Amino acid sequence: MKRAEMIAAMDEPGAVWDVIIIGGGATGLGAAVESASRGHRTLLLESHDFAKGTSSRSTKLIHGGVRYLRQGQIGMVRQSLRERQRLFQNASHLVHPLEFVMPTYSWGKREFYYIGLRLYDLLAGNFWTGRARCLSAHQVQSQLTGLSDSSLKGGVKYVDGQFDDSRLAITLALTAADHGAVVMNYMKVVRLQCDGGRVRGVIARDTFSGREFAVRGRSVINATGVFADEVLDLESNCQSAERGTGSQDAHRPTVRPSQGTHLVLDAEFLPGSRALMIPETEDGRVLFAIPWHGKILLGTTDVAVSSTSHEPRAMASEVEYLLKYAAQYLRRRPTHADIRSCFSGLRPLVAPRSGTKATSRLSREHEIYVGPTGMITVIGGKWTTYRHMGEELINHAETTAALPRLPSRTATLPLHGASPSADEAAVTVRATNEPEHLAVYGTDANAIRSLASSSDATPAVTCDLNARIHPELPYLNAEILWAARNEMAMTVEDILARRTRALFMNAQAAIDSAPHVSAMLRAEFHQTEDWQLKQVDDFRTIAASYCGSGQVIRSA
Repeated sequence: MKRAEMIAAMDEPGAVWDVIIIGGGATGLGAAVESASRGHRTLLLESHDFAKGTSSRSTKLIHGGVRYLRQGQIGMVRQSLRERQRLFQNASHLVHPLEFVMPTYSWGKREFYYIGLRLYDLLAGNFWTGRARCLSAHQVQSQLTGLSDSSLKGGVKYVDGQFDDSRLAITLALTAADHGAVVMNYMKVVRLQCDGGRVRGVIARDTFSGREFAVRGRSVINATGVFADEVLDLESNCQSAERGTGSQDAHRPTVRPSQGTHLVLDAEFLPGSRALMIPETEDGRVLFAIPWHGKILLGTTDVAVSSTSHEPRAMASEVEYLLKYAAQYLRRRPTHADIRSCFSGLRPLVAPRSGTKATSRLSREHEIYVGPTGMITVIGGKWTTYRHMGEELINHAETTAALPRLPSRTATLPLHGASPSADEAAVTVRATNEPEHLAVYGTDANAIRSLASSSDATPAVTCDLNARIHPELPYLNAEILWAARNEMAMTVEDILARRTRALFMNAQAAIDSAPHVSAMLRAEFHQTEDWQLKQVDDFRTIAASYCGSGQVIRSA
């Protein structure tokens, strides 16, 4: 993906797109892959970076949703389990099975949860991953060595899926581009173009140059997650300009945002390769402690919020809540000083049409709405079902815009990097003692290794490309150049938050790395010293909220 080439394709005179997608998160990117792989001319526009919002801040699970069984959402669980297996097959370099252990502390609970998890296995049908089984207290202790054994009676083990969310998002963008889509980050839709009461295109503004582009399209999809209401308002404005009235569709759905916060701890708090599931807290939530990139990911909370932000901040009460439960279940009790990173994301839940519900009880199923101008809006959903949502969205687009009805290919479509040699590339990384994290690139890992061993990647880069960007992070200098050249990374934040996961793994190490990364980008992009300094300042401002309160942000 080269941004300059994407802009040139987007700016083609007289171009009319079959599908224009607003939003570069999981749902929008999934729809872009669906549309492009069917053969439709596809344009995706994201106002910030791909997966800047919710889609990089998940619990990193591809799962059916054990707790949704308890809520009776059988259909959603079955669909999610089917999609889980498809991701195991189509993105084996990014999505893999993970064993979970659920400890129990009262007699009868083990058998109760075992029955539920056997149902979970049965709902997977032919997409079954691993059979749930009961564990004794001794077996639980041996499989979760960091677990406190106080009052432990036994437990249940089951299998679900784990992934790296923003890396999957970048992979989807690459896959869409592989199939001919134009995907643009930092391209904000500021107006819709309407004609005869129908939406006919959009006006988009390049964040960097300020230039506006008028692009025409037969179908427009609003896949902006928690910001869907803002684009729906653009639709209302578009109607008002044509009809001279400010009326709004009474059937229009609205977003009920819910905030989920996660803490990242060192792996020593829960050694090993298995995850801990806490099935029910005092207020009925489910919590996880999951091994992820050599750290432990603890979460998530579920708090209703009244406003949306691209950088939501964890509330003190959420951090205390997670530390409280970690102290109850882990042998070593984490404190604020142990937090390596703290991040929050907003879930775009569909608000109920009447009455009120706690966000933990609102459905995670998605809703698709076709507005009076023909614009298609999707609200809700989750990472696991992104492909299914994309398929439904393009089906709607073909119907509402009279596009050719073309078959979906995505159920068996390997994603970028996930060819039959992707597993071989991952094995090669491990066999040669090279960084295991390169496995997430799949077949691109070979090109990154070649770049790392190159002595003349660019005359302006004088650092060792095979060296790490920071002693406490696994990432190589070569990955910085790779992201800038091939994955449309434009800023230090793009690199440290989403192309690598440095900010989410160790916020302080990411802050310390920012001057070095900005220097590399300055050389690569031929930028000024002022640009470089601003990049560092901007990143530090964002990264400050990721640091635990026991940490100090050091100045370079």
